[in-house]
Amino acid sequence: MVLAAVVLVAAAAGAGAAVTCGDAVNALVPCGPFLVGAAGGDQPGATCCGSARALRSMAATADARRALCRCLEQSGPSFGVLPDRARRLPALCKLGLAIPVGAGTDCSK
Repeated sequence: MVLAAVVLVAAAAGAGAAVTCGDAVNALVPCGPFLVGAAGGDQPGATCCGSARALRSMAATADARRALCRCLEQSGPSFGVLPDRARRLPALCKLGLAIPVGAGTDCSK
């Protein structure tokens, strides 16, 4: 649930190869300070937003996006991701997602 919003970074389909759960987590490492509320992480930086856009483009199919959603939903809590930060990331990085994000995100859709 916690990272469901971040998974939605991948929800806007783009061209690219299949992405693994490890790839997704690694792609979001630059967003770590923002997502966990670390000092100096009040806003996602350019590197974070670039990584989020790259992750979005890697999820080329609906099945890939569902798998990423489940992966990040399960791994987010272990990294201490703050739900509010995860919900705000798509808008702050101007990812143009029309999908509502939040703790109630259903990865099956």
